[in-house]
Parts: sequence; C-alpha cells; structure tokens
Amino acid sequence: MPSNLSPTALVTGGNRGIGLEVARQLAMRGCKVFLGVRRIPEGQRAIEDLIGLGLHAEVLEMDVTNEESVLAAAQGLASSTGSLDVLVNNAAILIDEGRTILDLDSMTLHRTLETNVAGPLRLIQACLPHLGKGARIINISSGGGQLSSPSDWSPAYCISKTALNAVTVQMALALKSRGIVVNAACPGWVRTDMGGSAAPRSAQEGAAGIVWLALDAPASLTGGFFRDGIPIPW
Repeated sequence: MPSNLSPTALVTGGNRGIGLEVARQLAMRGCKVFLGVRRIPEGQRAIEDLIGLGLHAEVLEMDVTNEESVLAAAQGLASSTGSLDVLVNNAAILIDEGRTILDLDSMTLHRTLETNVAGPLRLIQACLPHLGKGARIINISSGGGQLSSPSDWSPAYCISKTALNAVTVQMALALKSRGIVVNAACPGWVRTDMGGSAAPRSAQEGAAGIVWLALDAPASLTGGFFRDGIPIPW
C-alpha cells in the first residue's frame, strides 16, 4: 500500500463503468479520490452517490487528448492535495467495433491511439512532479492487447492496448529507481457501456484487481500485466 495512510488517487474516465467502480472501491478503502472527467456535470452526477455514502470524492476536469488540459489538471490536483499516491489511467475509447484490420482507416487508428496511449503517457508525465516514492500507476489494458493470444476484434482498440502495455513496461523501467510502481491491469470483459450487457463480469469484479494493484500488491511488483491479481502474459 502507498506509504500515505489516506492516499490520494486520480481515476481517469471516472464518471462511469469500471472507472467509477474503481473510484468507489478506493474511496471505501479510505482514499481521497479525484474523478478525471472531460465534462464537470457528468463527473458531478457520478460522485453524488459516493458522497451520499460518506465517501470523499471530487471532480477534476481534464481531456487526456489535450496537453494544456492535462497540465492544468495536474497543477490543480497538486494545489489541492500536494501529492498523488495512485494514478489509474482508465479513460479509453472503442470506436471501431465490427471493423477488421483490412478496412481500418488511419483517422480511427489515430484517434484511438491519441486517447488510449498518448493520453496515459501525457498524464503520467504531467503528474511526475507530484508522484513520490511508493506511488502506484495502473494502466487499464485489455486481453485484446495481448500478443501471446492475439485478438482481431476492434483492431484499433487492440493495437492501442498493446501499445499501452509497452508504455507500462517503459515507465516501470524508468521509474523503478524512484520507487514508483507501474503495472497494467486487464479487468476482463465487463458489463459497461463499452463492454455491453452480454459481458460475463460485473464492474465490481473488473475493478477489484485494479484496486489490488493500487493498494495491496507487493511494492516489488512492477512492469507486469495482471488480471484479478494474477500475472498474465503480454
């Protein structure tokens, strides 16, 4: 667990689905949680239930595809809390469902990579001055990004998660000397707006492994890919 007994956590895409459930579980564990959202009204509605449960949650406006927005959000977070203990890069898009690599257009690929890969990288870099020893970064990936078990559904999305896994490994190597842990998490196929109603897993199940990486996993685990707390191949 991060050294701070009341860790500060930032969860991007925190207004719904897995992101909101991760935020809820972190807040239940005593974290001061910020929900990174593109639009304040959406985030405000999302935290009403958390606040109603007596949990500490705030909204932080940011667009991970916009560098100025990310820098402003990181500075605002630092002004509010002084430090960041847990960063969960959850915000992502899936806009090529039903497509194949044979008809994937470059604009769709670019948009997907900008949000799903450049966005997390941009935010990690912006937050680095506020991440101290013991901080944890979790990048939300997918089994669709595994090269060991290739998937051909939604190719732009799958390619982006493969690339995010590479960012995870690179960041883990770069930040190990600072005592900052970086891992990727696969929540599985979860019933969310993105996953659809046919998905076999609940948001609670998908979020549990992410929260484990954020608060409970041994600090020695870095640069890995995990599902439900179990290492999985890249």
